[in-house]
Amino acid sequence: MGNALTFLYGKCCKPTTTDDSLGPHGVSAATVGVSALAHDLFNFEITSQVPEGLGRYVQSSRKAQANWYRKVLEAWKQAKPPPQTADEASRLVTEILKRNQKADVEGLLSFYGLPLPHTLVMPSTEAPVSLPEGILFEFQTLPVDPKAVADGDTITVYVSASEPVVASSVPKEVNLAAVQRSKAREKRNYPKADELHQKIIDSGYRVLNIQNEEVLARKFRIRLRGIDAPESQMPFGKEAQQGLLKIVQWKSLKVLVYGEDQYGRCVGDLYCNGTFVQEEMLKKGLAWHYLAYDKRMVLAKWEKEARKKRIGLWASSNPEKPWDWRKNNRRE
Repeated sequence: MGNALTFLYGKCCKPTTTDDSLGPHGVSAATVGVSALAHDLFNFEITSQVPEGLGRYVQSSRKAQANWYRKVLEAWKQAKPPPQTADEASRLVTEILKRNQKADVEGLLSFYGLPLPHTLVMPSTEAPVSLPEGILFEFQTLPVDPKAVADGDTITVYVSASEPVVASSVPKEVNLAAVQRSKAREKRNYPKADELHQKIIDSGYRVLNIQNEEVLARKFRIRLRGIDAPESQMPFGKEAQQGLLKIVQWKSLKVLVYGEDQYGRCVGDLYCNGTFVQEEMLKKGLAWHYLAYDKRMVLAKWEKEARKKRIGLWASSNPEKPWDWRKNNRRE
């Protein structure tokens, strides 16, 4: 239990005062508001129960409150280090719950005696943050379904509608259909819910169940930039597809998008838990460096290493290039 409390609490200070300005946890907000929240998050992870008394500060149901704690708990775990000051804790809560009602967010913060959003001093933005040259945008995917890996260089991913790159462009009719579907399911009107979901799917979106929470997400087809894997009907095509599958299945990916190809696919670099996916494919002999469309010499270097070791498709003395195979088959 001590280790779990440490990862939640970080180095939050202990109560050192007994003045009259005490919050609902009976401690000074200036000293242990962060620890009180961390304690309740730890308790929620064990019991799935939100604190008694929170309902006096917020308007939403206990089911909604549990959803808040689930989201904040996950973000708290991922923060390195976890929030150590009241301002840090307040920023984390405000960011994670930014799509919730303002009154509920402020009520939750008040319950722990944490600063309200309008009182926070935001971090300096003197150093502008920009994407590397050539990258149009980036996003984080939801876990990749194994069925979505078409071959060794193409996959289909879904991105949460709350991601910045998606949030501003979700059609109103899709959002409305998602809300109506949720209400239909609450009433056990599953045929109506299925009809609404098909409308969402036809618009390029889908409602996915992620850790028992329904998430509206947009569909993207991704073409891995800089590599060309054997087509499915070619020798080693199945091995290439399985190789990519092993890297990405059920993982969330970071995608850097450089453009769009003639088939409407996003052309991008993929990262999985910090690993550059194209590097893995080339080093394992599962793909060629696609020199005609990507001049990065490091890709050629990784292909050369695999050729030298005669691993993967390079175990064959003269494997057919996928671009040649496509050209020959188009003629036929």
